[in-house]
Amino acid sequence: MHTQSREINLLTPSSNLPLYGKRILVTAPRNYAYRLSEQIIKKGGLPVFMPTIETCYLSNYTKLDAALAHINEFDWILFISRNGIAAFFHRINDLNIPISVVQKCHLCALGKDAESLLSFSGKVDLIPTESSPAGIVAELAKLPQIREKKVLIPAPEVVGLPEPDIVPNLITDLQKLGIEVTCVPAYITQGLDKRIYSMELNLMRQAMINVIAFSSTAEVESFLTMVNSQSDYEHCVVACFGPYTTANARKLGMNVSIVSRDYSSFEGFADAIAGFFTLTSSSHSALQDIE
Repeated sequence: MHTQSREINLLTPSSNLPLYGKRILVTAPRNYAYRLSEQIIKKGGLPVFMPTIETCYLSNYTKLDAALAHINEFDWILFISRNGIAAFFHRINDLNIPISVVQKCHLCALGKDAESLLSFSGKVDLIPTESSPAGIVAELAKLPQIREKKVLIPAPEVVGLPEPDIVPNLITDLQKLGIEVTCVPAYITQGLDKRIYSMELNLMRQAMINVIAFSSTAEVESFLTMVNSQSDYEHCVVACFGPYTTANARKLGMNVSIVSRDYSSFEGFADAIAGFFTLTSSSHSALQDIE
């Protein structure tokens, strides 16, 4: 039986695609921005790049190196981002530590990040059903004898922005299970200077941007330092990648209209944005029929 591929045929006229003519402001850092943009382009959209944060190598490796020196003492290594995976294994490589040192540890990654972890380490022991820190906690809670296990979390060091509550909440929830948690910085997340984005911010103020797509709380935090007030983006539909970014964006006063239910990959995020406009278009057509 032939099943239709979800892949959009590249010979399809762009005007037939759900995001045709829609400009989507992509605030993710460069290494995520191109992956999200690819999915937007496939659906006919026009990505506008405005990374509000960037990820960089650490300036001080003391804590990470100390953890790597005793890596065999950890039962689990929990990776909560693709950046954390890359930074962790790059440091192992820089120190000429054999990859085999992590083989005794159980390794966990979220969603599509597991592919990256597999390419670096050759194994993945846990991919939570829910692609979130809370999903990690839920899976570990099911394991017998998890109490008093030692867990390492390679996390971002947030510079120049308020630290999102994602990592602190994860640490607290793991400690409630009786787990001994060591959290070390593996890379830096920092805001970017808004002066480089005068053109993009002007497009937004002129109602030329249809959607602002946020994939993390840090992106929202930094974006809000770049705008003068809510009136700067009042014409834009706000989209968030998953419920946690959504909840934090709303706490920060943003009106979120699109929430990606599938947040294991950016394909799900692009689907959610496209679905919003398909639904809006259908509602508009129905109203015209009534009139």
